[in-house]
Amino acid sequence: MDLPFNERGVSVTRNALSAAGQVFPLREIGGVRVVTVPRNRSLPIVISVVGAAGTVVGGVFQSPAGIVCGLMLVVVGWLTWISQDVTHRLIVQSGSGEREALSSLDLDFVERVAQTVRDAVEAIPAN
Repeated sequence: MDLPFNERGVSVTRNALSAAGQVFPLREIGGVRVVTVPRNRSLPIVISVVGAAGTVVGGVFQSPAGIVCGLMLVVVGWLTWISQDVTHRLIVQSGSGEREALSSLDLDFVERVAQTVRDAVEAIPAN
C-alpha cells in the first residue's frame, strides 16, 4: 500500500510524513511523541483578580467607571478561561532536533498519526 494514512491534510507514505506543509523523511525520524498542552490558568486568574480588585476600589471610591472597568475585566478573565482549548501536538525527533509536525484538538487523531509513523519507521529496512 503506497498511502497507509491520508486524513485531514496529514499523510504518511512509505517514505515521508507530510503535515501542515512540512515533509519529514521517515529515514530521518528517530521517534515521535504526543504532547498535551493544557489550558493556561494563570492569565485568566490574574485578569479576573485585577478586575475584582478594580471593582472593589471603584466601589470604595464610589466611582462608576472603576466598577464598570473592574467588572469588564472579570468578564474578560472568564471569557479567556472558557475560550482556551487543550491542544495535542505531535513532536518529531530527528537528527536536527525536535520539531512540531501537527497540532490538533483531537487526541485520538494525533495518537493515530503517531502510531502510523512509528509503524512506518519500523517497516523501513535497515541498511
